[in-house]
Amino acid sequence: IRAIERRGRVPAETLAFADLRLDPSTRSARRGARTLELTAREVALLELLLRNAGAVVTRDAAVEEIWNGAAVPNVVDRYVAHLRRKLGEPPLIHTVRGLGFSLDR
Repeated sequence: IRAIERRGRVPAETLAFADLRLDPSTRSARRGARTLELTAREVALLELLLRNAGAVVTRDAAVEEIWNGAAVPNVVDRYVAHLRRKLGEPPLIHTVRGLGFSLDR
């Protein structure tokens, strides 16, 4: 019965960039060998950045996607700061002045 149940499941999508891994379905993240403790909003922001790796994610796009438009743009800056601290070195999230943020090496 367990084997039949497994056949119907869609494998979980894992998002990855450099040594960073995120499983959105379980909200678990790893950087190298370290497990990261992230809040739901941090996971959502990290997922948005991972899905758009190499491209600029604007503050307005992040507010719309994560907070459903019910936040001010500088809240994104605070969450990015939290993520940067938790991700550690070398930095992966870069500020694109006047636009937003980018996940890049």
